[in-house]
Amino acid sequence: MAATIVPTHGFRQLSIGGGPLLLRRFRKHQRNLCSLVASLSYPQEQREGSSKTLAELSINDDDIAKSSSSSYFPKRGETLELVCESLAFKGIGVCKVEETGFVVMCDRALPGERFIGRVTRKKGSYAQVTKVETISSHWDSVEAPCEYAAYCGGCKTQNLTYEAQLRAKEQQVRELMIHVGRFSDEISGSSSIMKSIVPCDIQFHYRNKMEFSFGAWKWLPKELLGEKQEGSDNYALGLHAPGFFDKVLHVEKCLLQSEPANLVLAAIQDCWRDPQLALSPYDVHSHKGFLKHLMLRTGRTAGTDSLELMVNFVTSSYKPDLLKPLVEKISAIPEVVSIMNNVNTSVGNTSVGEMEYTLHGRSTITETLRGLTFQISANSFFQTNTSQAEVLYKLIEDCAGLRGDGSEIVLDLFCGTGTIGLTLARRAKHVYGYEVVPQAVSDANRNAKLNKISNATFVQGDLNKISENFGSDFPKPDIVISDPNRPGMHLKLIKFLLKLKAPRIVYVSCNPSTCARDLDYLCHGVEEKNIEGCYRLRSIQPVDMFPHTPHIECVCLLELV
Repeated sequence: MAATIVPTHGFRQLSIGGGPLLLRRFRKHQRNLCSLVASLSYPQEQREGSSKTLAELSINDDDIAKSSSSSYFPKRGETLELVCESLAFKGIGVCKVEETGFVVMCDRALPGERFIGRVTRKKGSYAQVTKVETISSHWDSVEAPCEYAAYCGGCKTQNLTYEAQLRAKEQQVRELMIHVGRFSDEISGSSSIMKSIVPCDIQFHYRNKMEFSFGAWKWLPKELLGEKQEGSDNYALGLHAPGFFDKVLHVEKCLLQSEPANLVLAAIQDCWRDPQLALSPYDVHSHKGFLKHLMLRTGRTAGTDSLELMVNFVTSSYKPDLLKPLVEKISAIPEVVSIMNNVNTSVGNTSVGEMEYTLHGRSTITETLRGLTFQISANSFFQTNTSQAEVLYKLIEDCAGLRGDGSEIVLDLFCGTGTIGLTLARRAKHVYGYEVVPQAVSDANRNAKLNKISNATFVQGDLNKISENFGSDFPKPDIVISDPNRPGMHLKLIKFLLKLKAPRIVYVSCNPSTCARDLDYLCHGVEEKNIEGCYRLRSIQPVDMFPHTPHIECVCLLELV
C-alpha cells in the first residue's frame, strides 16, 4: 500500500549520528507523519492524544527510503501527472508523482488510474490534489449505473467492481490493524486472527433510510454553469454536493433506497416546485423558506415482510395546509403508512425537529431483526442496512459466546435503541445498556416491552463523561458489547474497562482507524499514561455494510489475558 513520505530536510536532520538513536528518531518521525495524515479526517477533539493511533495510511519503509533522496515538493496550483496506487481510509486515493515518488492524496481517484491533478494543499510530507483530467482508466473499471455517481458524494466507488471494493476495504483494515493497532504478529501468517471481509449480498436498494435536502441553490456541473437558472428553476431537492453546505445536487431517484421510496421521491419532485403551491426551500444564507429536509424510511410489516414507508418533512415552521397537497399525493402510494412533520425553527440544518406532528397514518413504522420486532419513529436510530444487519448481529452473537443458560450479565455500551442488547437478552441473565441520546433510550425501553423482554435495563448517560462511580449500578458483566460512533471510545471509558476486567469484550466499529487505536490501548496499554493493557485480540471480522461507499464495519473479539 502506498505510504506517506519523509521529506528530504527531515531525513537530513535525522541522519546526524547513527545507530540505535537514529533508528528510534526515524521511527518517531514516521509516527508523527501518520498523525499528520490522520488530522485531515479527524478534528482535534476526536483525537485522543497518541499520534500513532490515528494513522489512516500505512508507513512503508521502502517508499520512505526512495523519497528521502528527492528534494521535490510541488507548489499549490501546480498540475501533476499522477498514478493512483491504492485507496486509503474514507476511499481517498493514494497517488505518486512519477520519477520522484512524492505522495499525494486525491478524492475520487481509483487504483491504476493515471490522471492530471492540481495541487490544492501542501503539507511538507504530502499534498492534496483535485483531479483535472483522466489520462487512462483505473483497474477493475465498470460503468456506474447511477447517473449522479460522478457528482454525488455518497457512492464514490460505483465505477469499481464490487470484488475490487471488497479487496480495498479488507486491505485498509489490515494496514490499520498492523500500523496503528500494532497487531502485525497476530495478523501475519497462516494463523491470522484477521478474517476475510463478509460481502453484502444486496449491492443496491439496501438502505432503509435516506435523507434529502431542499435547497434554494441548485448545484450544477461545470459544463452547465453557463445556463441561467432563475426562481423555482434554481430550487433543488436531493443531496448536498461534496464541499458545499449551501448547494444541493438535484436527484430524481437514488439507487441505494427502496423502489417504493423512489416512487415517493418522484411524486414529490413532480410537484413541489409548482408556483401555485407556494412552497419554498429553506435558504441557509437568508434563513428564510419553509422546506428543509425530506426523510424517507422503509420498514417491513411483521409477519408478512411487506414494505411500509414513513415520509418525514422537516420544515422551519408548522404550516400543515402548505403540505396538504403533497400529503394527499403521496398518501395514495400503498406502501406509505406514515407521514410526519418535524418542525425545526433553528437556523441550523439539522433534521431533528423541536416538535413533531403526524400528518397521515401512524407515528412509527415496523422493522424485524433477528426475530424481534422494532417500532421506528422519525428520529430513531436503526441499522441502515437491515438485511446486512442480520449478518452483523449474528456475528456479534457468535463472538459473545453466550452459554444460553441465562446465567451471564451483558453490558451494552452505546446501545442506541437496544437492538444488539435485545437480541442477546434471550440467552442472558440480564442486559444493561447505556446510551447518551434520550429518545434512543426511550425507543429501547419501548422495544423491550414490545418484544416482552423483561431482563433488559436501558439507562441514559454520556459514556464520554463517566464518573469514578460508574459501574456501581450493575453487577460485573461477563461480556461487554461496545459499539461506539466514529470517534471511538474515550480514554476514560477504556481505563474503566481495563479496571473492570470483563472476561470478553466484543468491539463493534464503524471506523477501523479509531477501532485499531482502541484495540491497541486495550491490549498493549498506553505507555505515556502508565496504562497497562490486559486483553488479547482473538479475531477481527470486517463486514461490508454499505457497498459503493468507503464505510467499513468490524466485529472484534477480545479476551482477558
